[in-house]
Amino acid sequence: MSWEQVYEQWIDSDKLDEKMRNELQDLGKDPELKKDAFYKQLEFGTAGMRGVLGPGVNRMNIFTIRQATEGLARFMDTQGPETKRRGVAIAYDSRHMSPEFAMEAAKTLAKHDIPSFVFESLRPTPELSFAVRFENAFTGIMITASHNPAEYNGYKVYGEDGGQMPPEDADALTKFVRDVENPLEVEVLSDEEAKHSDLINIIGDEVDSEYLKEIKTVTINQELINEMSEELKLVYTPLHGTGKMIGEKALKQAGFEKFILVPEQAIADPDFSTVKSPNPEEHSAFEYAIKLGEQQDADLLIATDPDADRLGAAVRLPDGRYQVLTGNQIGAIMIRYILEAHKQAGTLPDNAVVLKSIVSSELATTIANSYNVKMVDVLTGFKFIAEKIQQYEDDNSQTFMFGFEESYGYLIKSFVRDKDAIQALVLLAEVAAYYKKQGKTLYDGLQEIFEEYGYYAEKTISVTLSGAEGAEQIKTIMGNLRNEAPKSFADVAVTLTEDFKTSKVVDAEGNETAIDMPASDVLKYTLADETWLAVRPSGTEPKIKFYIGVKGDSHDAAAEKIAMYEEAIRKITE
Repeated sequence: MSWEQVYEQWIDSDKLDEKMRNELQDLGKDPELKKDAFYKQLEFGTAGMRGVLGPGVNRMNIFTIRQATEGLARFMDTQGPETKRRGVAIAYDSRHMSPEFAMEAAKTLAKHDIPSFVFESLRPTPELSFAVRFENAFTGIMITASHNPAEYNGYKVYGEDGGQMPPEDADALTKFVRDVENPLEVEVLSDEEAKHSDLINIIGDEVDSEYLKEIKTVTINQELINEMSEELKLVYTPLHGTGKMIGEKALKQAGFEKFILVPEQAIADPDFSTVKSPNPEEHSAFEYAIKLGEQQDADLLIATDPDADRLGAAVRLPDGRYQVLTGNQIGAIMIRYILEAHKQAGTLPDNAVVLKSIVSSELATTIANSYNVKMVDVLTGFKFIAEKIQQYEDDNSQTFMFGFEESYGYLIKSFVRDKDAIQALVLLAEVAAYYKKQGKTLYDGLQEIFEEYGYYAEKTISVTLSGAEGAEQIKTIMGNLRNEAPKSFADVAVTLTEDFKTSKVVDAEGNETAIDMPASDVLKYTLADETWLAVRPSGTEPKIKFYIGVKGDSHDAAAEKIAMYEEAIRKITE
């Protein structure tokens, strides 16, 4: 069936409400938008799906939600009655249609006699991860588009360990989702049936309580917090998202009294009206926090994204201004504090391990090694960190201390198996208290790390290539890099090429070794000057991402290297 025929199928359907029918008619007046909404099905992959809200098979709407959940239900049907009885935990964030999408998922599951545990109101992604294991559910669904703009929403599926589904299960699930040919025909409970169904269970306070109990274990030095909590001035913004309720409780529970919420951004707002993008990676997201920080002479500014899995921070400089830290810098600060605090307390295990993604800073590795702590690299995607945590729990080979990704995702304690900005919020406040006691800021702490370990710098370059043409461009770029393997970048020789799709490492002499990781469309290059570069298509957005990691003798030297390699990458995308 052509995409034009699919459009006609939709507009002729009696399943649409008046709003969606009007939107479809408006689409008919714009051939390009109409094609984009129907030329392909919204991609469902290992990270679930994410897209622009609106009618069409390439959009987020109640029908694509039903299609994804129907695929999940059919997958669970094959797992036996005991698995089905365990059910599915469901949470949602502050975005447009999130509560509706959560209930559509529950109504679809109920048609297969699968129970669901649906949060009564918006909750952070990490609490959904926690709830999967707390409820002994077989899987979980999180309705969120993370830090994307307001016109987006998404659907993420979690495994029984509370981590995003691992590749093998995700591939099996994806097949079931794609086998659902017509999302308009998926059967769901009526709204009236849903009200009286004993398969749809509403949850809330009892999960919050247990999650917050576990959050207490994130604190390493309670005496330090008790001593410094009155002096530390912290500004926190949840960027109109889910972080406020749990984040505020977590900070108070830990003993921090002098934190201030950014009032304009403490309101759950699906339009994210005070920011261009609710992304703590972007400096503009800190505009309101910086103004409030300057008024209050705050030591630290912290922002969490709408589903509170990512955390960003801005630190006060010696001249009183604020500098937004990179995800790698926050990770380095946390690793150093965690390992040093446990070393001083005599609680650092001999088999301690830290986990990070292959595109995160090597500064973290250098710090871990200085404490004789093992660093393990995994593919991008926090599910791979979750897999390792589970492995270590099963075989008792390592003790997990910390996991992070450069994209502002951190995990301190394994009661959650995904990025957890609430845990990071509590720990980073403790780290700020540690430096405050010494008369220093987190900025000072970061400079000490650079002075001791070297001046590391990183940069991520995201190139957006939308639509069908953009997808082809991304394939072409990756194909060209594979077919004509670069020998150098900016006239600096490539000494090692890692292709995670073919699972091969090739050195400068052409010798090959194997990569012991799942296949993934990522290329990584190590250069003669210790620089590393990586490139990969985004799994959830129409982007191709380039990563640069350098080390210099000074901040300026590192910045010059970044600029040099950024220019080399620009030529690749021209």
